Amino acid sequence: MTGNLDLYCLDDLLSPADLAVRDRIRSWVQTRFAPEINRYWNAGTFPLELIPEIAALGVFGGNIEGYGCSGWSPLTYGLALQELERGDTGLRTFASVQGALAMNAIHMFGSEDQRTQWLPAMARGEKLGCFGLTEPNHGSNPGGMETRAIKTPDGYELSGSKMWIGGGVLADVAVVWAKVENEPGVDPNSPSAVRGFLVPRGTPGFTASVIEGKYSLRIGITCRLEFDHCRLSPDALLPSTNGLKSPLQCLNHARYGIAWGVLGAAQACFDEARSYALTRHQFGRPLAGFQLIQRKLALMADEITSAQLMAFRLAELKTAGKATFVQISMAKRHNVAVALNVARAAREILGGVGILDEHVSFRHMCNLESVQTYEGTEEMHLLILGEHLTKIPAFA
Repeated sequence: MTGNLDLYCLDDLLSPADLAVRDRIRSWVQTRFAPEINRYWNAGTFPLELIPEIAALGVFGGNIEGYGCSGWSPLTYGLALQELERGDTGLRTFASVQGALAMNAIHMFGSEDQRTQWLPAMARGEKLGCFGLTEPNHGSNPGGMETRAIKTPDGYELSGSKMWIGGGVLADVAVVWAKVENEPGVDPNSPSAVRGFLVPRGTPGFTASVIEGKYSLRIGITCRLEFDHCRLSPDALLPSTNGLKSPLQCLNHARYGIAWGVLGAAQACFDEARSYALTRHQFGRPLAGFQLIQRKLALMADEITSAQLMAFRLAELKTAGKATFVQISMAKRHNVAVALNVARAAREILGGVGILDEHVSFRHMCNLESVQTYEGTEEMHLLILGEHLTKIPAFA
């Protein structure tokens, strides 16, 4: 937290180790990443040369114990992602795809051989992963996936496509979710047929391509994945995967990180708006001296504080092993909405110059539009909460 925004003295709850991780990553973002962000944003590319430095921060698989990973607590991990997103959502997304999705899938559902083969190298940033769940025709309904893995005498044959996959063209291995056919006693059209597979780059029939023309998340490399009768060996299967609940467990880890990450974007926007309002003069006094501007700043601080409190409590629940998918879903939706409101209000305070790339708020605002959609739209998260409150599913 910044001093001006720590209205409930949450820094007092942080250990020296928490503060050291947070401040180290904040410093790196400010000195190494932020000065170059506009160059990458305008080019629509990711700073690949910084991947070893990002890995050295400990953020790849930061919540995983062993295998060269940091083994951070949920609180420390959340603070780390907050500081990455203070720089840009694309930076935090890169770390989330690598760690919360790809590495966590291997850690939770892979064999020991798969863990030792991939996790240490991924923690060091020497190998990259992606997570193939979403499909072109089944965004909010992963249970409707059409990608199939036909069981054969010598393994599996994978066919299908995935959409909106972060880092697909960069990945050395894709974690791909498919419904298995020819498995005794399993209906291939049911969610229980979903299994996870490791598909290395270069597998015949596997292609990845970049999705061009994005107005949002421009430094994030977002891709399509295509699988055309890819022949996979039996050890490509993540052996502990068991139905659609397996990828959804990975999404819970990632959504938790989002709930923390967007706080960084919101704080960056608030800091910029407050600074501008104090130094920009109109009608003989600073903008911050006008009641309507103070109202905007006060409401921004109010919303950020509520989001901080939700994230902190969720970290406590996760540490105690009590966090539910409903709580995580609620925090993801709420905190993204807060960050979007703050970014929009900050852009308004900046006035005309708010559209220039010398300021951060418009970029964060554009990025957060993507975050509101990916890993569960606002509507889906509200329906998850609605079902919990009423015990009536209303998804269809």
